[in-house]
Amino acid sequence: MRTDTIETFLAQLAARVPAPGGGATAGLHAAQAAALVAMVARYTDAAKYADHAEEIAAITTTADRLREDALGLAEQDAAAFTAVTEAYRLPKETAEEATARSLAIAQSLVTAARVPAVVIDVAEQVLGLAERLLPIGNRNVISDVAAAAEAARAAATTARVNVEINLGGIKDAETWGQLAAVAGTVDDLVLRADKVTAAVRDGLAP
Repeated sequence: MRTDTIETFLAQLAARVPAPGGGATAGLHAAQAAALVAMVARYTDAAKYADHAEEIAAITTTADRLREDALGLAEQDAAAFTAVTEAYRLPKETAEEATARSLAIAQSLVTAARVPAVVIDVAEQVLGLAERLLPIGNRNVISDVAAAAEAARAAATTARVNVEINLGGIKDAETWGQLAAVAGTVDDLVLRADKVTAAVRDGLAP
């Protein structure tokens, strides 16, 4: 996926194929959020920002890492959803086949839910970087901090749906509880993203 053109990816997304889908776009939203944070941080490098140089460097390094993590998760999500589709296509004519199919479906659904759960965590980390950057970032590109917050929000809310759609097929109570708990953190993340965007917009007001 990382070597596709944007046009090729969108054509695949629009096609009648199982993957890529919403889960992959959640990963890409998170990657874009991280890239926006890194861009603002790199513009915050003049002498007048010297007092914050160490924190800016840390934000830049972390944002670059999270961008790569998120891109990898987008690819993993596409693979995980394909595995779910393949599991449902397994034969079930005999008792042994039916048992093997049920096991494969259960395992693939757990993986398909865990990938977007990690996307939520990455989105939360990126939003945290945006919050740190908000008061110290270069004001000429501060609107991109809001753009990063909005992209992180989109990543988290999209990933949440992709966690929840798989929960119904997960029978292990502990696994179900862990994944549901991660999904439950998204409402707070949305409120935090709202605050970042509101703060940026307030600063832009004439």
